[in-house]
Amino acid sequence: MRWFLVCAGIASTALGIIGIFLPLIPTVPLLLLAAACFARSSEKFHQWLLEHDRLGPLIKGYVDGSGIPIRAKITAISMVWVTIPISAFLVIKATWLRVLLIAIAIGITSYLIYLPSRRQ
Repeated sequence: MRWFLVCAGIASTALGIIGIFLPLIPTVPLLLLAAACFARSSEKFHQWLLEHDRLGPLIKGYVDGSGIPIRAKITAISMVWVTIPISAFLVIKATWLRVLLIAIAIGITSYLIYLPSRRQ
């Protein structure tokens, strides 16, 4: 199981790095997944990720419980409400799938609102 978590952490880190350059791939959730995998499998990789000059600041506040920057919350919520309704109403034909996408957007927004915030 340890090797599976290490491999999943490495893959999540790689995809998170790609997500920095490609806006369709979510960077921070993938890095959080990598941190969770590394926390359970490799202290060395976990520390490397949290102390990394570029990647560490993106997730350190969430991991240590101090919260995420308000600007990041606003950006994430804005992106959710720009992209999901476009997909739901311009691309998707099935009504049940539209409702599901909007419900997911509401869930993501609620989760982000209730996360602890910190000023930059």
